[in-house]
Amino acid sequence: MRKKAIGMWGSLVLVVLGLLALPVSNAGAETVLEKISRTSTLTAGTRTSSIPFAYINKKKEWVGFSVDLIKEIHQRLERELAEKITLELKEVTPETRIFQVANRTIDIECGSTTYTQTRDQIVDFSISFFFTGSRLVVKKRSFITGLRDLAGKRVGVTRGTTNEQIVRKKRPQAKLVLFENHREGFLALQQDKIDAYSTDGILLAGLVAKAPNPEEYELVDFFSGEPYACIVPENDSNWRDFVNHTIMGMIESGKYTELYDKWFGEQGVVPYPMPTWLMVYIGLQAMPR
Repeated sequence: MRKKAIGMWGSLVLVVLGLLALPVSNAGAETVLEKISRTSTLTAGTRTSSIPFAYINKKKEWVGFSVDLIKEIHQRLERELAEKITLELKEVTPETRIFQVANRTIDIECGSTTYTQTRDQIVDFSISFFFTGSRLVVKKRSFITGLRDLAGKRVGVTRGTTNEQIVRKKRPQAKLVLFENHREGFLALQQDKIDAYSTDGILLAGLVAKAPNPEEYELVDFFSGEPYACIVPENDSNWRDFVNHTIMGMIESGKYTELYDKWFGEQGVVPYPMPTWLMVYIGLQAMPR
């Protein structure tokens, strides 16, 4: 039986309702840094199929640019707290990631999450660590060149993403097909069950790069801006500052560029040269000490 689709707003309503059901005890509540110090554990959420940000490789290892970012935060925690901290990675999905941070099941989420004003009403975000935009991947010679060609077409999106919201709004005539993750959506395109799949351009490039026949696909159109950031709980400025200052330190030291080259450079998993404007913007986010 086909599951009932829940759009972005519906997902956020469920998050709010879930939060209202939690005990009201914010005053004097334990901060994330206090919790980490007490439990000696950092619990971080990330994805399993967001290549090259967070995914499971052939060796069954959790890898990716965002996973490396989490590891940098983990290492700084050990230095600052002067104790051994266990890093516990947990899988999140587009539908669960906001709620799991908001109710503090996880301390942070770093994957391929877009910083939006709507989400910012429920959780907090770090500074942005990557920029991309919504695109479409189609099979070559599909005659689909962009959103304008989607009327009556079967378009795959991952449930609970900004991409779902954007396609619904900008091309309501499309026949939306919802998936739980990008791997399932791209597989449906490979099997001709859908005519196009939409998510962020960098993620589509990753899916195509890992396909057995990448030459059969092409990325088309560019119809939104998607700044990626880590999610942290609301009203915990010390933890948000810790995450932000870790990223800033990476920018200052050159570690950010090193990791960018590792995943997006010429020999990276998904070659994706950093535009000059992005290099400038990333650098400007590192505030003076």
